[in-house]
Amino acid sequence: MYINRSIEPELQKHIRLFDVTALVGPRQAGKTTLMRKRLESLSGGRYFSFDDPDVLALFDRDIKHFERQYLAPGGLTGLDEAHYGSDAGRKLKYLADRGHRLVISSSSELLLSKQVLSQLVGRVGVIRLFPFSLAEFGQAAGLVETTPAIKERLLWEHAAYGGYPKAALSPELEDKRTILDSLYNTLLYKDVAQNFSITDLAGLERLVRFLAGNIGLLLSFQTAAKFTGISYPTLKKYLEALEKSYLIRLITPLATNPNKEIVRQPKIYFLDTGLRNAGLGQYPASLEDQGALFENYVFTELLKMSVSLKYWRTKARAEVDFVIQTGKTLLPIEVKLKPGARPSGLASFIEQHHPARALIVCSTGPVSERKVNGCLVKTIPADLLAAEMIANK
Repeated sequence: MYINRSIEPELQKHIRLFDVTALVGPRQAGKTTLMRKRLESLSGGRYFSFDDPDVLALFDRDIKHFERQYLAPGGLTGLDEAHYGSDAGRKLKYLADRGHRLVISSSSELLLSKQVLSQLVGRVGVIRLFPFSLAEFGQAAGLVETTPAIKERLLWEHAAYGGYPKAALSPELEDKRTILDSLYNTLLYKDVAQNFSITDLAGLERLVRFLAGNIGLLLSFQTAAKFTGISYPTLKKYLEALEKSYLIRLITPLATNPNKEIVRQPKIYFLDTGLRNAGLGQYPASLEDQGALFENYVFTELLKMSVSLKYWRTKARAEVDFVIQTGKTLLPIEVKLKPGARPSGLASFIEQHHPARALIVCSTGPVSERKVNGCLVKTIPADLLAAEMIANK
């Protein structure tokens, strides 16, 4: 079953504009499926994977022979896991210089950047694919007509088990858990530990468990180091590895007044709530955990919209969960489980920064609007977040 991905129009645009399009993102997020689907729709489109030892060996040994055997003049060629190729950047540049249009993919943005993208400056467009959004997850569930109750159930299933396609498309909850546990172990021990030469696996596991239990909170490096028994320099290295491997994301504060606002301390979120729950060994998340889980869930939905995310907090502890910054325009977003709240932190932000719009995102409930100091504050359920963002681009 093929699920239409929201980035497909953007992918088509990149293919039209750039000699080389790099499709990057977590492993098993659907990059190969999307690439093959796109190539199959084109006359002369070809797909090859560097997981195939014969393809990789010829690429490494003789790029001109590789070109003659695998690439069609004027056609579009997909090369999966391109960072595995020896001297890949220089060789891909050679192919682009010869007039070939390429789509390359990688589950390691760090390796791709070092080995490939640095050789293709000005020639390559990068597009990121993440696990299923709520709309894509709804497609996978086969929903056509929905009631508010069905929408809420779907949302919490998506929050509990995440959006990785193989888990999302599995109808059995036990199978979802098994798939996520396997994926979590692969990400942690191969993409993080192996690629970044981390040998203290027990320390890495303790750190991930600590982070999973502190989503949405300001990250105290001192507390994290004490909990995990990891030194500060090593902690920074591990966090970078986890972030570059698409497991976590640190977001930094919006700081326009250093005397009154937090300026450095990041907040921690997981890129997929299913993997976060796998890290805790907790399916589904407990009721006591729902507020933090839902905040992380909204973060994952915003991340898939390719927006610049910050948070805002004053030294007096007034806080807004997320702030989207587009040029000089600020959009504050507060996350609440249920509608009806009037967050004091949002009011403080409006008073200080005077945004034209603000959002309160809830797990369910009706749409409502009110004015606060000239700012239009709109409360919406999470399933309308993507449509709201598109409508107000």
